[in-house]
Amino acid sequence: MHIPSLKEIVSAEEWRLRCDLAACYRLVALYGWTDLVFTHISARLPGADHEFLINPYGMLFEEVTASSLIRVDRSGNKLSDSPFIVNPAGFVIHSAVHAAREDVSCVLHTHTRAGVAVSAQKGGVLPISQQSIFVLSSLGYHDYEASRYAMRRSRACRRISAPPTS
Repeated sequence: MHIPSLKEIVSAEEWRLRCDLAACYRLVALYGWTDLVFTHISARLPGADHEFLINPYGMLFEEVTASSLIRVDRSGNKLSDSPFIVNPAGFVIHSAVHAAREDVSCVLHTHTRAGVAVSAQKGGVLPISQQSIFVLSSLGYHDYEASRYAMRRSRACRRISAPPTS
């Protein structure tokens, strides 16, 4: 499928963000952190009114390009022309974080083998190594809520904590 370049259509700042985000998708694919099409990465557009870029649903991470990323608003409306849809579950998670945390520019939601294994444990991440201690202060949990999108977004917004204090 040919996707025309948006380089001459979007601002230089948005193009740079699109390139960086597409590179991030490629790195996540390279490191094997994907779950087919069921994980997402988003980046907040600076200066925009709660708009962010997210991957097109159905496209593998190694296929994502700067021009294939979809610009969406806080309600999930596509603001860029795309033959693809936005995964509703992915939008819910990312819009909740972007709405609740103005200080967050990028959200990575992955299903790594290690992450799935840890999340399946009743105790989650345990403070038993240096590596686990790095994430404990900024880690949050919520129950799996399947695909009740609107309810999930509302609950997720309430659960997202304030920025960590230093």
